[in-house]
Amino acid sequence: MPRPVTLFTGQWADLPLEVLAEKAAGWGYDGLELACWGDHFEVDKALEQDGYIQSRHDILEKHGLHCYAISNHLVGQAVSDPIDTRHKSIVPPRIWGDGTPNGVQARAAEEMANTARAARMMGVNVVNGFTGSPVWHMLYFFPPTPLSMIEEGYARFGEQWKPILGIFQENDVRFALEVHPTEIAYDIYTSEKALEAVNHHRAFGFNFDPSHLVHQQFDPVNFINRFPDRIYHVHVKDTKLNLNGHNSILSSHLNFGDSRRGWDFVSPGHGDVQFGGIMRALNRINYQGPLSVEWEDIGMDREHGAAEAAQFVKTMDFKPSTIAFDAAFEK
Repeated sequence: MPRPVTLFTGQWADLPLEVLAEKAAGWGYDGLELACWGDHFEVDKALEQDGYIQSRHDILEKHGLHCYAISNHLVGQAVSDPIDTRHKSIVPPRIWGDGTPNGVQARAAEEMANTARAARMMGVNVVNGFTGSPVWHMLYFFPPTPLSMIEEGYARFGEQWKPILGIFQENDVRFALEVHPTEIAYDIYTSEKALEAVNHHRAFGFNFDPSHLVHQQFDPVNFINRFPDRIYHVHVKDTKLNLNGHNSILSSHLNFGDSRRGWDFVSPGHGDVQFGGIMRALNRINYQGPLSVEWEDIGMDREHGAAEAAQFVKTMDFKPSTIAFDAAFEK
C-alpha cells in the first residue's frame, strides 16, 4: 500500500478548514496535517468544547480525508527561544500574555503538553513542531563563546522539554521536531546533542524535511541513515540553491522570493532535493507514515503548486522490491 500523501495546512491558515479540505480533496490528497493555528485545529477548543474534535473529523470525512498528524510549530518555538517582540506575532494572545519572557515560555510549554492531550483525543499519535533554541544566537562563536555556554543551553532545553515529553508519553503520542535552522537541532551533530539532552526520550524524534538540509549543503539521506528509528514524520519540500559568487547560504537578510538570495524554497520537484534517494532510504527504514507536502514557493501560484505537488509525490513514491532483479536468471 502506498504511503498516504497529505498536505500540511500551516501555509493555508488564511482559509477555513472546510474550504481547504474541499480543495485538497480535489487536488488528490489523502489527508491533511492540521496546523494548530487559524481555525484548523485549536488546542484550547479541543480540550474545552464538547463536539470540537468531532467537528474536525466531520469536515475531513465529508471530503474523504484523514488526519495522521497535527503540528504546533509556532507555540513550540516559544518554549526554548529567548523571547523577544517577534514571538508576539506567532503565538496566540493567551500565550503571549504580558510578554514577560519566563511567562511566555511557561505558557508555551503548557500548551505543548496540552497539544499532546488534544492529539490523543483526535486519534493521532504524532505532533510535529519546533522547540526553539537557547543557543542558536551563538551560532558563529563570536564574540568568543566558551563551550560551557553551549552545554548550558542544551541542558536548559532538556529541562524545558523533558516534562513536556513525559505528557506526550503518557498520552502515547510522539513529538517530531522539524530539524531546521533556528531550532535546537539543525543538522546531524546537533540532533545527536538534542537527543542526549532529553536522555534519548522515546517520545522525542524528528519530522524529516530535506529542504532544510539541502540548503545547508549536506545529504538528507545521511540524516535518515543516522536516525532510522527516530523518523516519526516526513515533510516533502524542496530547496533551490542559487550560489552565484555574490551570495551565500546565510540568505543576506533578504526576504524569501528575492532573486539575490543564495537559496529559496520551491515547489517539490523544482529544486535540488533528490527525492529518489530519499524514498529508497525511507524504504530501508520501513517508514510507513505519511508524505506530507509543506508547500512553499513564493514564485508559483499556490493552488497550482499544491495540485502539482500531490501528483509529484504519488509519482515519486515507490515500494521496495520483494524480489531480486536477476532472480529470473536462476535455475
